[in-house]
Order: sequence, then structure tokens, then C-alpha cells
Amino acid sequence: MKRFVAVIAVALLGLAACGESSSPAVPGVPGESTQPKTDVLAKAPVAAAADLLPGSTMEKIKQRGELLVGGSLDAPLLSQQNPVTGEVEGFDAAMGKALAKYILGEPKVKIVNSASETREALLANGTVDVVFQTYTITEERAKQVAFAGPYYTSGLTIAVKKGTTGITKPEDLNGKKVLAGANTPAIPAIKKLAPQAEIITFGSDPECVQALKQDRGVAYVQDETILIADAQKDPSIEIVTKPFTSDPYGIGLKHGDDQFKTFVNGWLKKMQDAGAWQEIWKSSIGTVVTGDAPAPPRIGSVPGS
Repeated sequence: MKRFVAVIAVALLGLAACGESSSPAVPGVPGESTQPKTDVLAKAPVAAAADLLPGSTMEKIKQRGELLVGGSLDAPLLSQQNPVTGEVEGFDAAMGKALAKYILGEPKVKIVNSASETREALLANGTVDVVFQTYTITEERAKQVAFAGPYYTSGLTIAVKKGTTGITKPEDLNGKKVLAGANTPAIPAIKKLAPQAEIITFGSDPECVQALKQDRGVAYVQDETILIADAQKDPSIEIVTKPFTSDPYGIGLKHGDDQFKTFVNGWLKKMQDAGAWQEIWKSSIGTVVTGDAPAPPRIGSVPGS
């Protein structure tokens, strides 16, 4: 994935960061039927009736009249509820609406605020149809869920409280208290690159940011995209490294539903070819990362997808 020098500029401007957003599960946010004001979904395709096969997950969603999406309500640029309109906005949120449009003909979704520890269960028991939530594809996770995509690629970076010195690379975390989101790729990455670090985990991105500001850890390791978004809000923390991993985001689906996975991958390819994926990126992540939209990752290109 294309990396941007803008990430460095963001850090120099005092942007700060935190983790793979995940909050305790709460009831869904209903009726997300209004398209974003900029109409970023204008290019999003609509499936032919013949594509909604009888007895399929797609047909069940069509009959229900809304897509149930596991996601976040507190992740800026990705999936955050607007306190004024109540609408959930951002890259992941818009991708979920685009998939709803493909199935239903309109972007009607219900977002179930999901925790990183519960996403697999929500898919398995049918509480949600899909998960759009910076859900990094791993072979271990793929034993429990199916992944369409990847639909985006990011990587881990390190955020610290502004003014902190001595941390410029992952190895500098050795011997230090380091914050990470529970059940996120940051944990194995820290263990591998800084085995002497003491890892302290929290269930949500806001909790991690708060813990960093309270000096409960000297650094926070998490996805670059989320850290940039957090940095927009809080000049007291800053990003001190470039991404040091490559993490492909997948669309979480119920394990074993190969028919739905094929359908979603087909939709994603159409989104990319139509330029709809790029429009969604520009309206969200692209508002703080300069330059053209990156090339989307190749579907099925990573183990577990």
C-alpha cells in the first residue's frame, strides 16, 4: 500500500494516536439510510436480482431490509457517530453502507458497536452479517471467521505523550510499559520486536489514549490509520515512528459461508473498478492524508483471505 510522507507532517503538527478501535458491544444504531452529503456512494454499484441467490445470506439481508454491520462508533475517519446528526461516518462506515446499497438498493445499515474480543462471536451467532472494523486478516482469526478482501492495508506505528524522548523505533520499547488494544495485532508485534516490554491492554481506543495521557504506559502501539485519526483530536500525543508492519484489513463474515464471501469479493472488485472505493477513501482518510487514493490491495492476496 502506498505510504504517505503526510504521516510525518501530521506528527509534526502535533497529531496524536491510539488503538484498533473497539468498545463494549451495545445495541445497534438503526436506520442509517441517508447517503453522505457529498454522495460518495454515487458510484457504488447495485447487484442484479439474479445475484441474490435463493436461500442465500444475501437474500435474507434483502428480505430483512437492512444490513447488520459490526463496527465502531468512536473511530474518527473510520467509523464514528456524528453527535449532531447521529449518522456514523468514515471509511469503514461508508464501505458498510456501500455493501448495503449493493444488496438492498439503498445504503440502509444497522451498526452494532463491537468489541475486538467479541467480533467472532457476533458473526458466529448471526448478530451481525459483516464486520467492518480495522479487522486485520490473520491465519489464526481465519480459523473462526471468513474474510473477504483485503479491502485496505495499513500498519502499526507508535504514539507517545508529546515531549517523550528515547522512543524512535519498536526496539526502544524494551523494558517499558506499552499500551495496546486487546486482541489486536499490536500484541504479537510488541512481543516479537520488544520482548522485554510490559504490555498493558485495554478494550477500546479511547481507553488507550486516556491511559497514555495518564502515564499508565509510555507508548501506545496501534494501527497507523487510527493513530492519525486520534491525533487530529488531541495535540498532547504524537506519532514517533513510521509504520513497521503491513496489516491487511478484511471484511469479517461468518465462517463457512463461501457463497457470501464470493459475493462480497465480487462487490469489492466492482467498487474498485468503478472508482467508488477511491471516492470513499478521499472523503474520509484522504481528508488528513494528502495525495491521491492508494491502489486498493489485491483481493485474496494474503493468507487467511
